[in-house]
Amino acid sequence: MEVLGLKRRWMLGTAAMASLAMAAPALAQTGDAKKSDAGKSPMPASERLMRDNALAQRVLLIYAAAARRLDQGEDLESGIFTQSAEVMRDFVHGYHEKIEEEDVFPVFKKAGRMVDLVNALQAQHAAGRQLTDKVLAAAPGIAKSDQRKALTDAMHATVTLYGPCLARENTDLLPTLRSLMTPNEFDALAQTVEKAEGEALGADGFDKAAKKVEAIEKKLGTHDLSQFNPKI
Repeated sequence: MEVLGLKRRWMLGTAAMASLAMAAPALAQTGDAKKSDAGKSPMPASERLMRDNALAQRVLLIYAAAARRLDQGEDLESGIFTQSAEVMRDFVHGYHEKIEEEDVFPVFKKAGRMVDLVNALQAQHAAGRQLTDKVLAAAPGIAKSDQRKALTDAMHATVTLYGPCLARENTDLLPTLRSLMTPNEFDALAQTVEKAEGEALGADGFDKAAKKVEAIEKKLGTHDLSQFNPKI
């Protein structure tokens, strides 16, 4: 009987060790994944800033569609304009443009590259902030004709200003940024931009701004891309 008991305990111990051996690779992979996530490099600065520009372009599309409908006499709730301008104020002006002015434009000025473009972009940033203030000021009073006109004028002017501005950044400025910096400088800039986004917008700042824009698009009825397909 004692021999049978010893044999049974030996078999159970062997089975337990086998189970641990089988689980070890999975546990190791989980640990490796955590280490990988912890050491994950941030998105390159140029890529992040181009993504930001795309979100700004979505706000411009909201402005264009909403202004067109106001011009046609349609009534829209003021929250559409206020919330869109808040994205411009907080995300575009408060974070994105600030990073460009403090950490990107100086790189080009130091290298003597695209200085005229950088100066023009910086001036446009200042003008854009003024236009956003006008949208925010006029939006609550759109029931009044003068405020309605002030609102549509400011939105039309914003679209006219930022369309070329963002296009030139994405085709000329930001693709050149990496070539003007050492690899270490470029990596450090990615860290700086990521930190600035968190400080200005909180955790997952871009995702929150994108969700806000998406909600406005749905409210305005422009989120479904299929509606823009041409009838051929």
